[in-house]
Amino acid sequence: MRGGRTVVDSWERARRILEGSRIPPERLTHLRPLSGGTYNAVEELRLTDGSRYVLKVAPDAPGLRYESGLLLSEAEFYRGAAEADVPAPRVVAVGDDGPARHLLMTACPGEPWDDSVTEAEQAPLRTELGRQVARLHRVRGPGYGYPSGALGPLADDWRTAFTAILDAVLDDARDYRARLPRPADDVARTVRSAYPALDDVTVPNLVHFDLWRGNILLDRSAGEPRIGGLIDGERMFWGDPLADFVSLALLGDIKKDEAFLAGYREAGGRVVFDTPALLRLALYRTYLYLIMLTETIPRGTGADHDRWVQEVVAPELVAALDEIEELAAS
Repeated sequence: MRGGRTVVDSWERARRILEGSRIPPERLTHLRPLSGGTYNAVEELRLTDGSRYVLKVAPDAPGLRYESGLLLSEAEFYRGAAEADVPAPRVVAVGDDGPARHLLMTACPGEPWDDSVTEAEQAPLRTELGRQVARLHRVRGPGYGYPSGALGPLADDWRTAFTAILDAVLDDARDYRARLPRPADDVARTVRSAYPALDDVTVPNLVHFDLWRGNILLDRSAGEPRIGGLIDGERMFWGDPLADFVSLALLGDIKKDEAFLAGYREAGGRVVFDTPALLRLALYRTYLYLIMLTETIPRGTGADHDRWVQEVVAPELVAALDEIEELAAS
């Protein structure tokens, strides 16, 4: 396992980070890369006492503007999840210098939610997920925007923060010459008509913004599956809870997820799909799909993935923009 240079480097880096976290490095007995991460390098560390940790290391490669300092945002998410009593990793150490920009955290039980979940298991899990997300959304932040400071300091209102967030990804699309279904300037003009709806958001709440199934761990150790942890909180920001509904129904419609919405409301989550809410949802879909279309270039995702985003994601971006135009006109 330690034969290649990259693995040796990873091993030594992990030992140095453990030592800096006051964990005896000689206790490290196993290291393996974890798949599923799309930006940071992710490794599982196992110690002689059986304890498990996850180490994330930021790349030196270029990325999108909001991706600067992702690990700081992820650490903030896990602190918020602990406050909300939602299962998630516990932060052990976060470093912006030393061996590398890194985040060391405890490992959660379970494996990513996949197609092995039966129809009978689906509804109870989605209901429980709704309860957990509602608890997350009660956590309040000190301002609006990315806590990493990647796009500047936190703003005093959501419209200021989110318009800066959208402007940043549109600038990324222009800089990387991303293949968008509509020109970036046209997208900018369309979304501007929905900005008044952002003024309905008056409290900066915790938003994960990447809660697709791959970031929800299911633990089957007790028989019936339960949610073992919500992970990969690196895209977290302080803002409108409604924004989480986009990835929770990735490329779909959260209004059709009755089990999730029942759990969300049961735990005190408030959501009404009126015109301002639908406008904001369309804005958040636009933002996510712009990220998915633009990030393929700095990441060099390959022909198959590029084809998928053009065939699947690009039409969804057009649909979100069309919905903004229709709702704003009405």
